Amino acid sequence: MPAYLIADIEVTEPEVYERYREAAGASLAAHGGRFVVRGGAAQVLEGDWTPRRLIVLEFGSLEAARSWYHSPEYTAAKELRLRSADSRLVLVEGAEPPADGEG
Repeated sequence: MPAYLIADIEVTEPEVYERYREAAGASLAAHGGRFVVRGGAAQVLEGDWTPRRLIVLEFGSLEAARSWYHSPEYTAAKELRLRSADSRLVLVEGAEPPADGEG
């Protein structure tokens, strides 16, 4: 079952954050992850949440996402993110795909 890491990022040091993006992207592919959303335009439809830079990553499973997050490659990248941005991250399990014939 897929899993998604959802992040709301407020970049405070753009030069350092750019180095994070490069390092994180390289580590992501090695763990079977992919970007679904990468900081595009966002529109709040309800509530008072105003995301700064919204990121959604997809993995094959919760285990794959955790493996990436705790990997030595991402740990090095994460240090750059922690120095260059205020971050809020959540990991969530995706829905089961519908069985054949179900909506």
